[in-house]
Amino acid sequence: MLTNRDVAELTAWRKHLHQHPELSNEEERTAAAVVAFLADTAPDKVLTGLGGHGVALVYDSGTDGPTVMIRSELDALPIEELSGAAHASLVPGRSHMCGHDGHTTILAALGRQFGRARPSRGRVVLLFQPAEETGDGAAGVIADPRFAEFAPDLAFSLHNLPGVPFGEVRLKVGVVNCASRGLRIVLEGKTAHSSMPETGTSPMIAVSRIMPALPELGRGRFEDDDFRMVTVTHARMGEAVFGVAPGRAELWASLRTRRNEDMANLCAAAEALAEGIAAEHGLRCIIDYHEIFAASLNAPEAVEHLRRALDNEGIRHTEEALPMRASEDFGLFGQGAPSAMFFLGAGERHPSLHNPDYDFPDDLIPIGARIFMRAARNILG
Repeated sequence: MLTNRDVAELTAWRKHLHQHPELSNEEERTAAAVVAFLADTAPDKVLTGLGGHGVALVYDSGTDGPTVMIRSELDALPIEELSGAAHASLVPGRSHMCGHDGHTTILAALGRQFGRARPSRGRVVLLFQPAEETGDGAAGVIADPRFAEFAPDLAFSLHNLPGVPFGEVRLKVGVVNCASRGLRIVLEGKTAHSSMPETGTSPMIAVSRIMPALPELGRGRFEDDDFRMVTVTHARMGEAVFGVAPGRAELWASLRTRRNEDMANLCAAAEALAEGIAAEHGLRCIIDYHEIFAASLNAPEAVEHLRRALDNEGIRHTEEALPMRASEDFGLFGQGAPSAMFFLGAGERHPSLHNPDYDFPDDLIPIGARIFMRAARNILG
């Protein structure tokens, strides 16, 4: 159980993390802070540099039993903070506007408790994962050869969720987060003097056709299994000059589906669209993908463990607001073991995730820790 002193120290540490955000794949100091903060809990194994700057702390009973992994994220976002909080980010243009500082602190709270009393059997692994925001982190951790040293039999995670009553939980079996990926289309033609555009090959008309056509590839309601969505997020053409007709354009879009198997079909449709229009206008078309997220699916076995823990703790939980359109790379861990993520209400009027005025509610720290601790103790004793 957390003491009042624990909660005070954890809250202060969360604010320290909030002031010193690091972007995906740059979380070296944040990872070092985790190791230092939990050093006195004497974990049985400490693995650093996992999939980049990831950290895994293992609390082992010394007795045979399952491995339960609980995961949080280390990275922040390239957003200028406007929260006005006394502990606001000290790094211009970077901030913890998704609450990963709070999630990390919840895992630190578990570390304190398992440091005092190991599970009765098996082991608990606290994974502080890098690069969730870019979709690189989970894949990097799993690809690290050392992942085999703590590969879980069950995996759990959480995310805070503004718009849901404070302290309530949203949890369901099946898809909880969509698959998504970033599509980048480059159109290459030939520049010309702006007084003689006919001597070049401009991507202007092709871009003007592709931009509205991409969203038209979407279909279905979000409630439907075959839902798919395309959102144009960025476009650039030529240089910021008056004397040159453009010869190059770049277009970015996010592709989103509820099911992993539908993503390949959506990608093929987007590629055919862009390549067809480019060919009509004599342009070279280059396509690549970024920030690839698999759909997150909650396994029935893992969900049942969380539901039991929530009922034990008297915490209200429903399936409302799920699944979400947003993506989450925790889903990759579910391909190797039963896994589940729950969503912890940050308050109905709390600023939304990724908004510049967002800040993680510190009072969620003991609530999140209680849920995870109860689930782990139910499984491992």
